[in-house]
Amino acid sequence: MTTEKRELIADCVHCGFCLPTCPTYLLWGEEMDSPRGRIYLMKNVLDGAPLDDSTVQHFDACLGCMACVTACPSGVQYDALIETTRAEVEQTVHRSKRDAALRKMIFALFPYPRRLRATRGLLRGYQAIGVQRLVRKRMRGTLTTMAGLVPPLGPRQAVPAVTPPVGPKRMRVGMLLGCVQREFFPGVNAATVRVLAAEGCEVVVPPKQQCCGALSVHSGRESEAVARAKRLIAEFETADVEAVVINAAGCGSSMKEYGRLLADDPAWASRAAAFSGKCRDVSELLCELGPVATRHPLPVVAAYHDACHLSHAQGVRVQPRELLAAIPGIVLQEIPEADICCGSAGVYNLLNPEPARALGERKAANVRATGADLLVTANPGCLMQIDAALRRDGGPIALAHTIEVLDASIRGADIRSLGVTTDR
Repeated sequence: MTTEKRELIADCVHCGFCLPTCPTYLLWGEEMDSPRGRIYLMKNVLDGAPLDDSTVQHFDACLGCMACVTACPSGVQYDALIETTRAEVEQTVHRSKRDAALRKMIFALFPYPRRLRATRGLLRGYQAIGVQRLVRKRMRGTLTTMAGLVPPLGPRQAVPAVTPPVGPKRMRVGMLLGCVQREFFPGVNAATVRVLAAEGCEVVVPPKQQCCGALSVHSGRESEAVARAKRLIAEFETADVEAVVINAAGCGSSMKEYGRLLADDPAWASRAAAFSGKCRDVSELLCELGPVATRHPLPVVAAYHDACHLSHAQGVRVQPRELLAAIPGIVLQEIPEADICCGSAGVYNLLNPEPARALGERKAANVRATGADLLVTANPGCLMQIDAALRRDGGPIALAHTIEVLDASIRGADIRSLGVTTDR
């Protein structure tokens, strides 16, 4: 791994094209909080420099948004570099009691759908009795951040194990439920099933699927991520599907990299590569299939936000815009500084609440500048982060997942079903 990492580091020619795309460099203007600065630190560590607290804090401050990967003219694989570096940090660095406890709490909750479900029930009660403001005033730090990110929670919506296609069958697909998506945004999964069925897909939802490991791999918890990847691959192999559809950007970016994650495991390498080859973001698959279901008008001005792990990590930028632009009546606006992360970045906004808040407020201001009545994106973390920032900054606007907008159009639903007010 050391030789391979040196080769990846050597690809960086320190040109600086990454600097204006890096959120932390924009916030602080510090060289070591830029991609090329962190690569310089990685080289120093390989050359024998200590992996001390000062160095680790620069790695921890990275959002892993991969905007630098998109911007780099030399093709530097910063995504691979930061993931391997974080794995080294987790294996060798002794964190403070507070930091270790916080990370333990996060990873004991978010990758476990059943635990999230139990938490969801408590949060619904908390929202129902209207004590959010009082509690937020009394809480501090991570608990305040978590409370502020929770979206309004309605009843759970389970999806069937198998949903037949509407009309002739065009494809048999499996669908990932996700963790946060499943429990906090169940309507997105329900809408995904409806749209896929309307476009001629038989939709299979393997009942025992668990976390895909995205949060783990992006945080350097490699052994945990490997175990989760193997379980998910095995579960979907039994479903006998032609494609695996994902509607959460962070999950999709991780699942498409299972081939790399398990490349050194002889028993799993080929299985992982075959699985990753089937993985598609829902917008990718729908564009590949082409539309058969009728689109009804949705008269609304909408701004589309590129989730980092969809646009930068997966290179999926055109497809969501094509799906939205094909809806009659919709007007799409581009957001200023579109490539700058909103500050969610998996669990970054829990581990680094202050820079995440600053980035969220920057994104909220840019969203408002579009004059849109609806913000559309393709990741649950982005939805929560931007919604929280908008609520702090002058009140919310309607937010929806890309697939929810398409579902509303196919069903002929009123625009108000997406939370859009019509009296402005």
